[in-house]
Amino acid sequence: MSNDSEADEETESGLQSGDVIKLAYTARTVEEGNLVDTTDEQVAIDDGIDTEDQEFGPRTIVLGENHIFPDVEQDVYGKEVGDEGTVSVSAADAFGEYEEDQVRTVSKDKIPEDDRYPGAHVEIENERGHVETIIGGRARVDFNHPLAGEAVEYDYEVIEEVTDRADKAQGILKMMLDTELEVWFETETVEEEQLVESDDEDEESEASDEAADQSEPEYETVEVEQDTLYIEATPQLTMNQQWMMGKQQIAQQLTQLLEVDRIIVQEEIGGGGMGMPGMMGGGMGDIEDALEDADVDAEDIAEEIENAGE
Repeated sequence: MSNDSEADEETESGLQSGDVIKLAYTARTVEEGNLVDTTDEQVAIDDGIDTEDQEFGPRTIVLGENHIFPDVEQDVYGKEVGDEGTVSVSAADAFGEYEEDQVRTVSKDKIPEDDRYPGAHVEIENERGHVETIIGGRARVDFNHPLAGEAVEYDYEVIEEVTDRADKAQGILKMMLDTELEVWFETETVEEEQLVESDDEDEESEASDEAADQSEPEYETVEVEQDTLYIEATPQLTMNQQWMMGKQQIAQQLTQLLEVDRIIVQEEIGGGGMGMPGMMGGGMGDIEDALEDADVDAEDIAEEIENAGE
């Protein structure tokens, strides 16, 4: 009996579903060793990859959310920070098997003129592919993923378990939107309308029951505490295509992953010469100073207003 409980404890030890980690990895095709992806800039440079417009470093992922291939994720379960591993992912579980029927002939007019050459990556009727040949008015396009049919091997290391909530939020947003954002949490008291439920279990008659059913539901205003995630609405966020297309889904995921009650995207509009200085949150002294700077006599204004009233 004790052996079974020890086995259960061993199974549940280490990293588990829902944990947020930073993972360093390099992935290569099994057959020819071609680089597929890496978090190590030097590895990319050694393979002749242009790194100028790319960011490198361990990736933040949430275990159990399919942020990496399931075979790799399964191997991470039970590991500790600092552990390493090597996992081979079959072609079917990586980018899919190569399918001959996904190579099709189309009219070259469907391809933008600048992309009418072998090897060009194109999108035709919402399908992505690459041009194999163009002969006359026809083009042969392969709509398989470029890595279809390739098994992939991952070498990884668990760099860190992210436990701070703000770091979790930043890491998840970075993973989803590929941009750094300022975030913070606040617990706030807000007012909510709640339905009032009757405590009277002894109804006097069926008539009174029917009357109660036909009456309007009664609500009361109560104060409740809500855990709120604030996200700063930077220009990078408001112009981010993934955010514009799927902000509701992203917010829903964040609400579940971070266990918050609500998310507020907050835009801060700083000073830029717009408006009168001191008007936001200032007192009368600020207004008088502003009038003095503008060479306006406050007493003259008051007198004009008084005369207008007469």
